[in-house]
Amino acid sequence: MRRMCLQFPETPEKLTSAEKAILEYIEGHKETFLFMTIGELAQALNMSDATISRFARHMGCTDFKHLKRVVMDQTVSQEGPAGKLANTLLAKEGAFLENWMKRQQYCLERTAALLEEETFSVAVRAVNSADRVFLYAKNASVSMAMLLEFRLRRIGVDVRRIPSGGTEMLEGLAAAGKGDLVILFGFSKVSREGRVILEHAKTAGYRTLLFTGRLHPAAGPRADINLVVFRGEDNEYHSMSAAAAVADALVIAVSDARGSGAAQALNGVKTLKERYGKEL
Repeated sequence: MRRMCLQFPETPEKLTSAEKAILEYIEGHKETFLFMTIGELAQALNMSDATISRFARHMGCTDFKHLKRVVMDQTVSQEGPAGKLANTLLAKEGAFLENWMKRQQYCLERTAALLEEETFSVAVRAVNSADRVFLYAKNASVSMAMLLEFRLRRIGVDVRRIPSGGTEMLEGLAAAGKGDLVILFGFSKVSREGRVILEHAKTAGYRTLLFTGRLHPAAGPRADINLVVFRGEDNEYHSMSAAAAVADALVIAVSDARGSGAAQALNGVKTLKERYGKEL
């Protein structure tokens, strides 16, 4: 029998020709295999789903999902994007959408438990009292910065976006000073640019607000205000649902704090749309 690169719960003494073909495919396409359905694998090998299922059981696995879990544990770093996504896909049970919605509900509940009301209130006051609000984000967090920029601007907050990297980031940061607030995102860790923003606050005098996924920040410069958001366990796909909910809650609370000022800003937008909207 050919020597297996992967280790399975059971090591059969003999494999059929079909099973050898399945094993050869899995070992040659490990990461692709993790995202395949049993039907896709069967189609790729011109076999039946039943043949794939028998192979899984012959290798000591309870089912196809168990087989994928065994392969994943030996193939993908669960800290990387592919590993996290594979972990999430393998964990689903039943209807995908229903399962995902339940998972987001759990993220929201955990966030509500972790984020203290007083800390949130401090964040609201910081946004409301700032002369200008600067937003910094990179990668997937850019979506949260865009959401905040759009929402805050509509209620009359002077919002600026800091470019994501390089000297452009430094040029954007140079405009922030005393009386301003810089909001940045560092859910898993604070980027090198984020650390520069936090460090420079000591010199420039602006305040900082960090959206984070960690209760206990790593060593280094700290933000003045930390809004803790639960986006999932370390080894699973990280959603932005809870982060978006906190961002929206921040906007609504700031609107309430600004009172008629927020309404006037929104009415100004409405007036412009009524006057010129048809021309655009």
